[in-house]
Amino acid sequence: MTAVSVARTATLGPIVSKRIFGALKFCYPTAEDKQMKRFVRGDDRNQSSLLPEALDDYVTDTNPVRVIDVFVEELDLNDLGFEGVQPALTGRPAYHPEVMLKIYIYGYLNRIQSSRRLEREAQRNIELMWLTGRLAPDFKTIARFRKDNGKAIRNVCRQFVTYANVWTFLLKQSSRSTAASSRR
Repeated sequence: MTAVSVARTATLGPIVSKRIFGALKFCYPTAEDKQMKRFVRGDDRNQSSLLPEALDDYVTDTNPVRVIDVFVEELDLNDLGFEGVQPALTGRPAYHPEVMLKIYIYGYLNRIQSSRRLEREAQRNIELMWLTGRLAPDFKTIARFRKDNGKAIRNVCRQFVTYANVWTFLLKQSSRSTAASSRR
């Protein structure tokens, strides 16, 4: 912020302060503003927001992570043979196998096999943050989950492929029926 824009903002009062309300453009345009007029500008990294944004706003209703979420929520992980469904009474609390399975299926769909890459994606990918509730297990935890539950994961992946095939079939049928009814 230049000295001139600070002085102009100060005369207009704290309500229109550019530092507090970056989205509101009540300040007089500065030379910097005139130069940047032709470009799309992002938010200031130091700008604090008044209301926190929800991750749900960034994940559309048709996003595949919503299918993963619904699919894993419907599974009975204990019957499928996953370890750690019942938490241990002592020691550090573990990640629920449901969260770990969501990460694994996300990697399966997006061709991410490395546990280190899955760890990185859990830390920076908004879809995966939404899916896990902002949990980001380290690569050793992801690799250990895969090693300890290999047979159960293979069974779940088979079920997921079947589920996805049925889901896409139903979507195609519904789009055909809507197209047929719209022609009449």
